[in-house]
Amino acid sequence: MGEKVAAGRFDLSDRQRYRDKLRQCLTGLERLLAEQRFDRPKNLMGLEIELNLAGADGMPKMLNGQVLERIASRDFQTELAMFNLEVNIPPHRLGGRVFDRLAEELRTSLAYADRKAGEVDAGIVMIGILPTLDRDDLVSSNLSDVDRYTLLNDQIVAARGEEFTLDIDGVEHLSCTSKSIAPEAACTSVQLHLQVTPARFADVWNAAQAVTAAQIAVGANSPFLFGRELWRESRPPLFQQSTDTRPPELQAQGVRPRTWFGERWITSAHDLFEENLRYYPALLPICDDEDPLKVLDRGGTPSLAELVLHNGTIYRWNRPVYGIADGVPHLRVENRVLPAGPTVIDVIANAAFFYGVVRALAEESRPVWTRLPFEAAAANFDAACKDGIDARFTWPRRGRYSGMAEVDAVNLIRDELLPLAEAGLDAWGVEPADRDLYLGVIEERCRRRVNGASWQAATFHTALDAGLSRDDALAATTRRYRELMHKGDPVHTWPVGLPEPLSLG
Repeated sequence: MGEKVAAGRFDLSDRQRYRDKLRQCLTGLERLLAEQRFDRPKNLMGLEIELNLAGADGMPKMLNGQVLERIASRDFQTELAMFNLEVNIPPHRLGGRVFDRLAEELRTSLAYADRKAGEVDAGIVMIGILPTLDRDDLVSSNLSDVDRYTLLNDQIVAARGEEFTLDIDGVEHLSCTSKSIAPEAACTSVQLHLQVTPARFADVWNAAQAVTAAQIAVGANSPFLFGRELWRESRPPLFQQSTDTRPPELQAQGVRPRTWFGERWITSAHDLFEENLRYYPALLPICDDEDPLKVLDRGGTPSLAELVLHNGTIYRWNRPVYGIADGVPHLRVENRVLPAGPTVIDVIANAAFFYGVVRALAEESRPVWTRLPFEAAAANFDAACKDGIDARFTWPRRGRYSGMAEVDAVNLIRDELLPLAEAGLDAWGVEPADRDLYLGVIEERCRRRVNGASWQAATFHTALDAGLSRDDALAATTRRYRELMHKGDPVHTWPVGLPEPLSLG
């Protein structure tokens, strides 16, 4: 969402010209792959976290422009709505004490941002969906004052041709409509990047797809929206519905949504970029002056600007990324499935689990995706979003027995995926102290069956039982969450409930 584009209108020829440029870019990508022009392995990873701004009362604050002006760092930038920020951590090489270094950088950055936000009576809250958000907060007038967001909103609304329907049936049922994509801004996530060679890309992407459900099961942190208790991780259905360019008739025809788990295992990065062109019309048909094929003929590296921009408007949970560093092209897998928070140590534990288990699964002699139907991986993802730490998955049986079995998510993670993650981190050269600390956080969440979503729900119900109204209980839960988030202990150690005495007003 961070690309800078100029606001403007598109005429009838723009989309055809853009489609032609996309085909040129795809041909350029094919040539880069065939000529083996991509960067050699560097074991690089990166991290982005979307954040919320809230006041001392726990309510959202529409002040990101003022806060960013005070932070005055290129590491922080706007996100979709005025209560959102994003922090970007520079790339790190996987190995050694990388996770401890990341944790320290994040603590320093977030503490600084929180101090600066405090100058305008706001504070940083790292959470999947801010529980106190109201429908009136998520309207187009609260979108950040950035041309790209306005233009993207206008194009998605025009493509849909009618109001967006939000309909999520969880613990409670939410049904409402929106005139804009602003409800998407409620979803604040952690994005994990891993640079990979073209030869390794498919294995890493397939492995990442297979474990998204496990990531959500242990990392869910978004149980509330508009005062309703919904799925344990409500971001995926909300994101899909709030960006859905398909009216009901196109949904009934099986047209693919722009927020998409996918429908198949892949054999190369090219598969995903080719699907982008085949299935999705352009939302922002803005053409660059570059001729990518002429650049290649001259021995240069094309930016593939149209391909990159188009890819940024298709919201896969594991997205392919084409980038250039020091004049050399590279590919990344961008894992977008995790919610933000609850604490820095929880975020880093989630990252360590991901990088470890994906490395190990990608190198297995009988990869899990050769034994797990893609439809089962997608169903596991939905189950994890709905049930969080209590989800049950379909997973291939271990050993010489073939077939599938149904298993508790926590048992699968503790018995099979955590040992794989440990082996994967060893293969990256991560120090045992880092490995054991952060994977130990994941193990404890599984042992206690606690994650951010379960803590939020339990604390909310404790507040209700104590006599608070729903709105007051959500605000009190948010305030307590923010307090414990800044204290920094991992969420599985948080006491459920509110500190005494309870305020009934």
